[in-house]
Amino acid sequence: MGGRFRRGPGAAWPPRGTGGSGVVTRPVETPGEALRPSGAGIGAGAGVSPIRTGPAGGGPKRREWPQDRPLDLELVLAPHRRGVGDPAWRMTPDGAVWRTSRTPDGPGTLRVSLRHGRVSGAAWGPGAGWLLETLPALLGADDDPEGLVPAHEVVRVAAGRHAGLRIGRTFRVLEALVPAVLEQKVVTAEAWRAWRWLLRRYGEPAPGPAPEGMRVFPAPEVWRSIPSWDWHRAGAEAVRARTIANAAWHAAKLEAASGSAEADRLLRALPGVGVWTSAEVRQRSHGDADAVSVGDFHLPSLVGWSLARERTDDAGMLRLLAPYRGHRHRVSRLLALCGERPPARGPRLAARDFRSF
Repeated sequence: MGGRFRRGPGAAWPPRGTGGSGVVTRPVETPGEALRPSGAGIGAGAGVSPIRTGPAGGGPKRREWPQDRPLDLELVLAPHRRGVGDPAWRMTPDGAVWRTSRTPDGPGTLRVSLRHGRVSGAAWGPGAGWLLETLPALLGADDDPEGLVPAHEVVRVAAGRHAGLRIGRTFRVLEALVPAVLEQKVVTAEAWRAWRWLLRRYGEPAPGPAPEGMRVFPAPEVWRSIPSWDWHRAGAEAVRARTIANAAWHAAKLEAASGSAEADRLLRALPGVGVWTSAEVRQRSHGDADAVSVGDFHLPSLVGWSLARERTDDAGMLRLLAPYRGHRHRVSRLLALCGERPPARGPRLAARDFRSF
């Protein structure tokens, strides 16, 4: 059984090699593409600027392009945020979103903003170029929201109200896997507390002028070396700690997965990683709009009540979502934004603190 479906707070670029302004619907199929998109540029000739550096190579690298379709920046990037105070994600008062990532080229900091119909990205650190190269995919340029055909009124209304929702992808599997494992079978506050503690303790400072306190996701060898007492201090028990450390040994293979289906197979071969965890990872790393979080504590109730006014289990949820195959995760997100849960029948589950055990 997984944790719970989180309600998020709140592409932008022409498809590669077309010069147009449509959306790429073809998934990345080769390990090389998955790790490092084509260096030929993204949407060249359609208003997308090349990656630029500051004077004499100094300052941040930058990229920008006009956005001619609805894009809700906060909503698209919210799944990568792990609670208030996430050291790897921040939104500043000017509406810009800051993210850190450990890219194939090294650590990097990314700042994304959307103003007057124009997306602007700036990045710092060794991974700056990679972050800007993959920025359109992060914002959902490979996504196909137009393929969703609503079969229920609530889905139709939600899709219209949140037309700027895109399912983006990060291309970073371990960065999505670690927090997903921390969220297994615990309440949200407990998992996010552990995530903050571990990144503050083991993450390196974010490159560039990032907001104070931001950290970069630790390297796989760091996750493998965290001692048991620090897992305890973070509030993660031995089972989740072993799952993360073991996954870190297989990080290279996980990152090289050619698509969501192969990533699912590799992830579920790891001890401690099941259907729920794999789906939560692939939604983020591969932008899989069909990866249903089966085993979620709240999602079946949300889907059942929103679509059929019935309390249901995972099997019932999958039955109700069957008309949306290919978009089942997208529909789940839309229902989290506009759907209804059944009336509560008991008190909320209290957060535990493994540090006191």
